[in-house]
Amino acid sequence: MSNVAIGKPKKVSGVVYVAPKGTTLPTDATAALDPAFVTLGMLSDDGIENEPSIDTTDVTEMGGTNALTVVSGYSETLAFTMIETTAQGLKLLYGDNSVTGTDSTTLTAKHTQPDSTGKVVVCEILMAGWNHVKRLVVPDATVSDRDSITYAASDAVGYGVTLACNADADGVTMTEYVAPIASSTASAGK
Repeated sequence: MSNVAIGKPKKVSGVVYVAPKGTTLPTDATAALDPAFVTLGMLSDDGIENEPSIDTTDVTEMGGTNALTVVSGYSETLAFTMIETTAQGLKLLYGDNSVTGTDSTTLTAKHTQPDSTGKVVVCEILMAGWNHVKRLVVPDATVSDRDSITYAASDAVGYGVTLACNADADGVTMTEYVAPIASSTASAGK
């Protein structure tokens, strides 16, 4: 048995789900999400990048030799590109109050400074080749960067976003759950 896998969408309809801050967080890899969670739609084939950042401070002794390295900070981000134009995706980019309409009606998005109101974010990832599912749960995420948007005949319109994973009261920026899944679910992401 091998624990080697590639990350794929658990569902074709989306990988990243968002809900208002304070929504009940999942506590395992497989239970149904709270109905408040909505999908952001399909992502580009670049997938999701989870980037941890550890800041350290070196303490040197009088002769210049490093005597101690102290961890002075920690943060992490999630970055991905949405390739569907959805009301939820635009609300993530521009703020809930800057977007009107629905996916089945006319959408209006006012380009504004990102809303600093945190959201709960869940990523549902099929660990293809290992028959497991991974669920990343971020209790408080805010937009920290937006990529440029290119409109061209050669590529899908993509909305690249980076989310800062803010620490909760216990200092947790993200919780990762992994569990085996049934055979029928494993083929759903194909």
